[in-house]
Amino acid sequence: MLKWHIEVLHLKLKHIHIISPNTPATKVNFLVQVSDGEFSGFGEAAPDLRYGETPELLLQQYKVLLVAGLPQVQSMEELLQLLEQHPPINALRFAIEAAYLHYFCQHKGIPVHQLLGQPVPQPQATCFTLAVTSPEEVQEYVLSQNLERFRYLKVKVNPEQGLELVQEVLHFTDQPLVLEGHERWLNPQELLNFLNALDRSRILFIEQPMPVAKAAAYAQLKNISPIPLVADESVTDMADFELLRTQFHGISITPMKAGGYLNTVRLLQEAKKYGLMTVLGSAIETTLGAWSAMQLSGAFNFVNLDGFLMLKEEPFGLVQEQQGVIYLK
Repeated sequence: MLKWHIEVLHLKLKHIHIISPNTPATKVNFLVQVSDGEFSGFGEAAPDLRYGETPELLLQQYKVLLVAGLPQVQSMEELLQLLEQHPPINALRFAIEAAYLHYFCQHKGIPVHQLLGQPVPQPQATCFTLAVTSPEEVQEYVLSQNLERFRYLKVKVNPEQGLELVQEVLHFTDQPLVLEGHERWLNPQELLNFLNALDRSRILFIEQPMPVAKAAAYAQLKNISPIPLVADESVTDMADFELLRTQFHGISITPMKAGGYLNTVRLLQEAKKYGLMTVLGSAIETTLGAWSAMQLSGAFNFVNLDGFLMLKEEPFGLVQEQQGVIYLK
C-alpha cells in the first residue's frame, strides 16, 4: 500500500503585488508526496483564488480522496478513475497526478518527459514579470533588477494607466514585451484604442485583456487587433477550441490550472490542431512546479516559467535561472 503525505509551504514573495495589489506577503502552496518505502514521488499544488481554490478546500478534498481509496491505488488508470469519481480542484489534482507519475517513473526508471511523449527538456529562455503597477515605479525598479538578462519582459496592464506604464517600460528597457490584461477591460473600444496606441514593433501579445464572458467582443476584436490576443483565464482544465479560435490568436496553458500533466498534453495537442500559438504558463510556485512544467516545455512556442523567481527563498533548487535562461539542475 502506498503512503501519501501532504504538507503546507509558506512561500514569501519578493514583491507582494506580483499577483494583484492586495496580495498577501506569503503564498500558501502544498507539497504532496507518495512513497512505497523505497521510491517516492512529489507534486506541488498552488491553489488559485481566481477559481475558488482555497487552502481549506484543498485539504478537505485531500482527506476525501484518502478515505475514498487513494492509498490503495496501484496504477495510473486507477488513480484517474478515483479522481474522476471524487474530482478535486485543479491544483490538488495536478499535485496528486504529478506525485504519482513521478513515483511511477522513478520506480520504472523512465524519464518523465519520455512517459509523456515529449522531447528531452532543454534550457528555455523565460519571460519575466515586472513587479510594477504604476509608471512612477518603473525607472527605479528596472535599474535595480538586472533585467537585461531576460529575453522578454511581461507587464501587468489596466485601463487606468496601462498605456503610460507600457511606455515607461519601453523607454527604460530594450526587450520585447508581453502584456497581461487580467480581464481588466470591460469596453472593447477602449481596449482597441489602447492596443492601437502601443508600439506594436515591441509588443509580442496581450493575455486575456477582457473577461472570459466577453466572447462576442473577443470575436469582433480578433481580426482588427494590431496585437495578437492570447487566452489565459479562458483556459483551465477545459477549453472550447471551436470558440477560442474565433476569439484568440493563441492560448496560455498552465499545468496547475489544467489539473495535471495528461490534460496539459491534451490541451497542447488540441491547440496545435487548431493552429493556435501556445504559451506555457506558471503559477507562483517552487522549482518543483517549474521542474514539472519544464518536462513539457519543448513543445510550446513561448515559455513563461518565472513563478519561482518571485519567491524570496526557494526551497528545492530543482530549476536554475542564469542570464534569463532556465534549466534543470
